[in-house]
Order: sequence, then C-alpha cells, then structure tokens
Amino acid sequence: MTEKQNRMREGYFGWDETFMQMCRVISNRSKDPTTQVGACIVNDKNIILGMGYNGFPRGCKDADLTWNRDGSLCETKYAYVVHAEMNAILNANGPTEGARLYCKMFPCNECAKVIIQAGIKEVIFESDEYRSNSNDVKVAAHKMLDLAGVVCKQYVPKNELIFKEN
Repeated sequence: MTEKQNRMREGYFGWDETFMQMCRVISNRSKDPTTQVGACIVNDKNIILGMGYNGFPRGCKDADLTWNRDGSLCETKYAYVVHAEMNAILNANGPTEGARLYCKMFPCNECAKVIIQAGIKEVIFESDEYRSNSNDVKVAAHKMLDLAGVVCKQYVPKNELIFKEN
C-alpha cells in the first residue's frame, strides 16, 4: 500500500457542514421569491430525522396565495407560510427529543416555541441577520431559547461549500 493510499482524504465535510449543506439544498424547494430557508433535524447518531423548507401548507396551491411582503397581514405571505424549522419538525419520522436542528436563518419566535416543545436541544444556524436590529420577533426567540436551555451556535464553514446561496 502506498503512503497516499494509507492517508485519509483531506477537505471532507464534517457533520455541521454536511447538514448545513443539506439545508441549502432543501431550501431550493421553496417557491418564495425573496427568502429560501431550509432546515434539517438530526439525532445524536447523526441520522436525519426530518427536513423542511419555507412554503405554504400542504393542499394550498402556491398560485392561490400571495408571496407579497407588504400590505395587510392577509395580503402578505406572512399569514400563510410555514417556516422551514416547523416543517422539519412536522416532517420528522422519529422522536426529536435531544436532537439538533440545523437551519439557514436563526428561528423566529413562533419556530422557537415549537423547537422547545419538540425537545430539540441545539440549534445550529447560518445567519442571524435580523439580530442586529431591534426586531422583537428575534429578541423573543433568543430569550425563549436561552431560558429553555437550547444551545444556539452560529455555523462557520471550515471548507468551501459546494452548494452556493440562491
């Protein structure tokens, strides 16, 4: 056996990179024209329990609802979209107690509640772009996750990711 054959390949994906990459892939299922988000839940053995992306509820045709960001609540997507984190939890095919949730964006307050109730113990997120402003939704999410003892950490790539942003 040559020395090269006896060495492990360098630059392979770690678990965080693998699951964050999967979040990026599944986010491309979203039909939202401005924000594509993906989420992936894994257990302590790094087995995927569920994945989700932001989109309208099952049975609601994408053409029948709006993707608008401005207007009254019922004239915007915000009244109708199910977030990626919530979809991943609802799609989970096993218990999520003690699991990790990977997501492209830090969860909102509504998703934070569901994450806590699902027993997820760690959230690994790629972006927390709204935390720097005084967005009450993000402040509430951070507060609840902190109080519930959910560990939150920002994902920092170690290798170049093969699947780029949308």
